[in-house]
Amino acid sequence: EVQLVESGGGLVQPGGSLRLSCAASGFAFSSYGMYWVRQAPGKGLEWVSSISTGGGATYYADFVKGRFTISRDNAKNTLYLQLNSLKSEHTAMYYCATDPKATPRSQGTQVTVSS
Repeated sequence: EVQLVESGGGLVQPGGSLRLSCAASGFAFSSYGMYWVRQAPGKGLEWVSSISTGGGATYYADFVKGRFTISRDNAKNTLYLQLNSLKSEHTAMYYCATDPKATPRSQGTQVTVSS
């Protein structure tokens, strides 16, 4: 059974940083492209970033604007998202996913940017 467990979210002031982690199990992690998606209050699911199986190719939504960095450690079956220079509009529940269009079944990790 696919299990994805996100962590690392929290309350941070504007301009601050967080590092999100996603521990994966139950599937061949290194064989899957991985994604981060988010859901802000009152909005639908939104793709944030993608990474190829080996980590050599990464892609970002326009709103990221160089603030976020996706990475992975296949030896640890873990996906990461480094969030820098955070703004209030980055407030959302963040999920990792093997399918960016599927409704997340993991619990996600809440990122709240507020002074």
